[in-house]
Amino acid sequence: MADTVLYEVSDGLATITLNRPEAMNAMNTETKVAFRDAAQAAAADDSVRAVLLTAAGDRAFCVGQDLKEHIGGLMTARESGSGEGVMSTVQEHYNPIVRALTGAAKPVVAAVNGVAAGAGFGFALAADYRVVADTAAFNTSFAGVALTADSGISWTLPRVVGPSRAADLLLFPRSISAQEAYELGIANRVVPSADLASEGVKVARALAEGPTLAYAALKESLAFALSHSLDESLEKEDELQSRAGASEDHMIAVQAFVNKEKPKYLGR
Repeated sequence: MADTVLYEVSDGLATITLNRPEAMNAMNTETKVAFRDAAQAAAADDSVRAVLLTAAGDRAFCVGQDLKEHIGGLMTARESGSGEGVMSTVQEHYNPIVRALTGAAKPVVAAVNGVAAGAGFGFALAADYRVVADTAAFNTSFAGVALTADSGISWTLPRVVGPSRAADLLLFPRSISAQEAYELGIANRVVPSADLASEGVKVARALAEGPTLAYAALKESLAFALSHSLDESLEKEDELQSRAGASEDHMIAVQAFVNKEKPKYLGR
């Protein structure tokens, strides 16, 4: 991994840290490649039972595309008379990142320390649970630079805030405070900025020690139900519940309940 993204796995918890605080963790090519590789590595590693996505510094979680690098590409394309490849980062980087986070068979927690704008907002929404500093803010940003949505935000944002509110936030970009984000359902938990690091680890660690297969099934069932009928969702629940019921963790949980003990899950 490049220094712009730090990746660490400890006791079943993978921590991905965006590490360009001097650039508000903007996504230049090096960072996008490293972030993509880290997200895919965490999703594919069976020893990883939860993922924590966080960022260095206290000003920004991620402000999306590095526009200084981007404008250089636009100028080069204009001079050469070809626009090919200028916007390829969506397909090459952003889409794989979002697919890895949303499709991981384990919970993903985003600890949002500051501004999350554009693709940074999209990455936060790709997580299953968002712990947000009280000084953080969100902004869709895309229309403000004459672009449309990417990083999955056209799919995730309406499912969090509803289609009408999503259209408002995308058509008229503005700063959304941590408190408003909580009220809209964007933030699951708002904490003092000084406590964000410890609270993010606490939440992610609790999930890493939980019933991983059950969490994976919950992610799958929620995603499935969003685009299927009730009858189809009931069938999916039956399928996933049969799988969860056959897991070792389920037996551990039942035995612990009978014995009035705290279960110690194995993630299988």
